[in-house]
Amino acid sequence: MRAMANDLPTDAEIQPFREAYERTRSEIAKAVVGHKEIVDGVLVCLFAGGHCLLEGVPGLGKTLLIRSLSQALHLRFSRIQFTPDLMPADVTGTTIVVETENGRDFQFRKGPIFAQIVLADEINRATPKTQSSMLEAMQERSVTVGGNTYELERPFFVMATQNPIEQEGTYPLPEAQLDRFFFKLVVGYSTREELSTILDRTTTGDSPKIERVLDSDGIVRAQKLVRRVGIAANVQDYAVRMVLATHPGGQFATPMANQFLRFGASPRAAQTLVLGAKVKALLAGRNAVSFDDVKAVALPALRHRILLNFEAEAEGRTSDEIVKNIVDTLVLDAR
Repeated sequence: MRAMANDLPTDAEIQPFREAYERTRSEIAKAVVGHKEIVDGVLVCLFAGGHCLLEGVPGLGKTLLIRSLSQALHLRFSRIQFTPDLMPADVTGTTIVVETENGRDFQFRKGPIFAQIVLADEINRATPKTQSSMLEAMQERSVTVGGNTYELERPFFVMATQNPIEQEGTYPLPEAQLDRFFFKLVVGYSTREELSTILDRTTTGDSPKIERVLDSDGIVRAQKLVRRVGIAANVQDYAVRMVLATHPGGQFATPMANQFLRFGASPRAAQTLVLGAKVKALLAGRNAVSFDDVKAVALPALRHRILLNFEAEAEGRTSDEIVKNIVDTLVLDAR
């Protein structure tokens, strides 16, 4: 077991975690209709300590979901609207000259990245130069400007939205940027019943009041609890082999991966599979990860970390197809 047996979460710790998760989801549901899988994916990212990318056409409630989450959590929130003319300093902050009693002095004015929940709205509408200003913050939880490094307050959670890349006026996210997102969640259209409920809530003048559920300390404790969840050697090996199965030409590559992929997933993908599975285990009331927990997070963890080749694009194949094929064909225990 990849955790000390006497340090595994107890039932007395797991139950409060599940209750906090359910309360947070219930508060979000006051404003967001449907999209249960998307809400669950966002919350798994939060408790695993990762960042989340939401993709979908405009008007599907992506920004509303993020705002609702920020209202349910007692955290400092900021919103950055990404546009083609947005500059890196508009995100991280800049050094300015101020008049003091002793003359002029240089002071750093913090940008909107200095928050605990950051909404990067329509992130793929900014240029790659501006997108890259998020890299250090997302990975290191710090910002370096003018040779000085500033630590970001924990927890730090970036939730970005993007419209499909095929639309005009967008810039594909660099692979290094995509890899720093824990999950990529694809937001679909609402059903007939859900759309009717949306109209009832938004055209009558009523506005739901979302209660705060967790604060900074509570979220940090929950994130530490997640990392104490155990994982057996064979289950961890399953996650490892799942990532290796995306590497074309590799020992564990599936026929579809060999045929349709240019590059496979990075080690961050394996970390995502394990941490996401640990959250799923806690939600199921267990202190150890199962094979099904890993399977449950495979699609959002891998879909943005594999690159299709020309043949796949010509045949209309998608990364989701490749990941689903790996989940369906990979043997559970290779021993």
